[in-house]
Amino acid sequence: MPGGSLASDSLAAALAAVRDRPELAALRRGIEKENLRVSNGGALARSMHPAALGSPLTHPHITMDFSEAQLELITGVHSSADAALAELAEVHKFVLDNIGDELLWAASMPPTLGAERDIPIARFGVSNAGRSKTVYRNGLSHRYGRRMQTISGIHYNFSVPETLWPAIAAARGEAADKTFVTRAYCGLVRNFRRHAWLLIYLFGASPALCRSFVRDARGLHKLGADSLCLPHATSLRMGRLGYNSDAQAALHISYNSLAQYATTMRAALTTPYPPYEAIGLRAAEANEEDEYRQLSTALLQIENEFYGAIRLKRRTRSGERPLDALHSRGVEYVEVRCLDLDPFLPLGIGLAECRFLDAFLLLCLLDASPPDSPRESKRMLANQVVVVEQGRLPGVRLETAAEAKTLCVWATEILAACQEVAHELDAATGGDAHVAAVALQRRKVDDPDLTPSANVLAAVREEESFAAFGLRRSQEQRSWFAEQPMDAARTAKLRRMGEGSLADQAAIEAADREDFDAYLARFLKLGPVAQAPP
Repeated sequence: MPGGSLASDSLAAALAAVRDRPELAALRRGIEKENLRVSNGGALARSMHPAALGSPLTHPHITMDFSEAQLELITGVHSSADAALAELAEVHKFVLDNIGDELLWAASMPPTLGAERDIPIARFGVSNAGRSKTVYRNGLSHRYGRRMQTISGIHYNFSVPETLWPAIAAARGEAADKTFVTRAYCGLVRNFRRHAWLLIYLFGASPALCRSFVRDARGLHKLGADSLCLPHATSLRMGRLGYNSDAQAALHISYNSLAQYATTMRAALTTPYPPYEAIGLRAAEANEEDEYRQLSTALLQIENEFYGAIRLKRRTRSGERPLDALHSRGVEYVEVRCLDLDPFLPLGIGLAECRFLDAFLLLCLLDASPPDSPRESKRMLANQVVVVEQGRLPGVRLETAAEAKTLCVWATEILAACQEVAHELDAATGGDAHVAAVALQRRKVDDPDLTPSANVLAAVREEESFAAFGLRRSQEQRSWFAEQPMDAARTAKLRRMGEGSLADQAAIEAADREDFDAYLARFLKLGPVAQAPP
C-alpha cells in the first residue's frame, strides 16, 4: 500500500497464509461513542453527570470525555460486529432512560454554544486519580479552548485473535512472539495513516456547524442565519476547525518501531513548549476555579493529548502510563479515532461501516508497510486537510510518494484490495456481508452525493439551520430507542454496575493517603520505555 500503489504480491501471500482460518470469523473489536447531553430544546446540558449512570471514574461502560455534559459509552471486546453494536445499543438505551428529558446530541459538531465558561469540565471525584483527570481537562481548556473539546466521535478498537498470529508470522518467516505482534501493529498503523483520508471521505459527517462554534468565520460559507459550512467538506471535525492543533502540526510521531514511537512521544511529553509555559501550572488568581491549570508545560500533558487518527493501545493497570504498559507487555490493539457520528444512524455507526472497517484494518495489517518519515507525515497531513475541506470536489487530487492521483482513482485502488480481504472474511463467516460493505463504499466514491457529509449538508439546508437539524435527529434517535425492547435482566445488571461503580469510587477516595503533588510527580514520571534507543 505505500505511496498509493498497493503491494499486491505481498498482500496475496498474506491472504493465502490466513485463508480458511476460522479465526478470521472472530476478529476482535469494541466501540467507544461520545455524545453531548443536551436539553430537549438543544442547549448544552448544565447538569452534573447523572447519579443513575454511576461513577465516570470507575464504571466500565459509561464515563465522560472532556465535559460534564459529554458522555462516553464503551462496549466490551466482541468477536462479532453484531455483538458490539448490540451492547452499544443496550448501554445507549439505558443512558437515555436515566437522563430525564435530556437528549444525546446526534452530530459530531456541537449545538449552539454560549460562553466558554458555560461549558462544564468533567469532574471525577476527589481522589488523586479523579483530580488528575480534571486537571488534564483544565489543561486542554487552556490550550485549545473548551469549544473544540465538545466535538464528539466514534472510536473503533480492533485486534486479531491470538491464535491467528502464527499464520501471519509464518507468512513473513518469523515467530509469533510479543515482539512480532507489536511490529505488526506498528505496520498496521503506518498503512492506516497513509490511507486514513479514505475513511474521512467515506464516513465523514460534519461538513457544517453552528456559527457559535467559531470566533473567526473567514473561509467558511454561510448556511442560513446561524450556520456555516464548506460546500465540498467531509469532516470538519478532523480538520483545522476540529481536532487539529497548530502546536502538534509539525510533530512527527514515528511508528517504525515501538522504541521509535516511545522516543518521539517522550520528546513531546517532556520538552517544554513556550506558549504552554506561559499558561503556568497553577492558578494565577486565588478565585480561579481550580488550583492546577494543567498537568505539565510540555507539548503534550499525557499520551492521550496527541490527536492522531489512530493509536497503539494496551490496557493499563491502575496508575500505569500508556507508554509503560506498551513497553512492558507490547501492543494489544489499535484505536481508530477518525470516525464522525453518523446522525442518520441511531447509534452513530452501523453494521456495514463496522464490516468495512474490519476489512480495511485487516488489509492495513497484512500488506507490506515501509517505514514512515517526517516528510511522509507532512504529506499525509496535507492529504487529510484536502479531503476534510474538499473531499467531494470533482477531480480533487492527493499526493502519493511518486505522483499526484485523483481521490477517485486512489480510492478505487484501495477498495479493490479491501474487496480481496472481504472475500476471505466472508469465506470464514459465511454469506457476502463484507463484500457488500465494500461495494457500498465503492458507490460513494462513484457518487459523492451518497456520502454522509453530502446527506448532512442537504438536510441542514432543508432545515435552514445546523442546530435545527441536530435537534431533529437527536429527537428522532430518542424516539427510536424508546421503541426498542430492553431485557429486564440487562437493565438490572447495568443498574448494579452503576451502584457498584459509585462504591468503587468511594473506596478509592477513602484509600488515598498520598499528597496530590507527590501523586502527580509519580504518575507523570516516564519509565524505561521512553528511554529506549531508536
